[in-house]
This record gives sequence, structure tokens and C-alpha cells, in this order.
Amino acid sequence: MGSLVTQPLEPIKVAAPPEATSSVEPPPLAAPGAPTSPAEAPLFNNCWSCRVLSGTGLIGAGGYVYWVARKPMKLGYPPGPGTITQMVFGISIACWGVVILSDPKGKAFRVE
Repeated sequence: MGSLVTQPLEPIKVAAPPEATSSVEPPPLAAPGAPTSPAEAPLFNNCWSCRVLSGTGLIGAGGYVYWVARKPMKLGYPPGPGTITQMVFGISIACWGVVILSDPKGKAFRVE
């Protein structure tokens, strides 16, 4: 009886990895940044409605974070390092939204 902490641990048997007996070389790895397969799903959907929804959402979230940081300054409180950091973070989120709206990943460079 008792908890698992007070009971002795049982040894775990780990199988040894198989030894390579054949001299067959593995296939070469793909170059970094190259797609691994043609059926690879994109990280973000590139449809216009997805870009508009996510871009405007990020712009709105960044504007809100900036506005919340700016609010005490309008009341006369001096800005501290945390307030400045929050404002920079809000601007960064909004800029990310602009990037999503204007040029999503994979559309910036033409591969010929």
C-alpha cells in the first residue's frame, strides 16, 4: 500500500537499436528551405479571407495593447519601462498584421 513515490521503481527494459549491417547509403537530405514534398501543407492558408481575418485581428489586438499602455499616460502618469515595452509590443503585433495582409509567407520571392 502507499503512493507510487514510496514504492520501489521497476527497471525499464530498453531495446537496443539495430546495428547497421548493410552498406546502403541513406538518401541525401534536401537543401534547407526547400519543400520536402509537393503535398506539404502550408503553415498559413493563403486564401484572401484567411489573410484578411488574421491580419485585421492582429492589427486590432496590437491597437488594443498599445491603447491600454497609452491610457495611463493620458491621465498624467509618467511612462515606465513596462509601459514602453507594452507599447512596443502592441506596435509589433499590429505590424505583424500588416505583413500578413500585404505579403504572406511564400509570396515575397519568385522562384524561377
